[in-house]
Amino acid sequence: MQFLQHYGYTEMNFGGTGMIMSDVGIEFKSELFYGDKVKISVAIAEISKISFALYYKLEKETAGRLVLAASARTGMVCYNYEIKKMTAFPEAIKLTFIH
Repeated sequence: MQFLQHYGYTEMNFGGTGMIMSDVGIEFKSELFYGDKVKISVAIAEISKISFALYYKLEKETAGRLVLAASARTGMVCYNYEIKKMTAFPEAIKLTFIH
């Protein structure tokens, strides 16, 4: 949610449309414990007509260096909740994320 808020969007207003998660995959690499300092990175990729992917990287600080703790991918679909149908990926959003 912070990733979306950073760009001025929400789950229900992603450039004029909503979004819904279609799939998720997580790969755990090392343990995390309560109190660990974790750096989380998020990136958007695989943009198509109606969908995109969000990639996540979780790194924990260990002995002064960052160690990969987990990586994940969520498949997202642009969705119009009012008419309950998938909708096109907003053009304005493409300008924000495609360089």
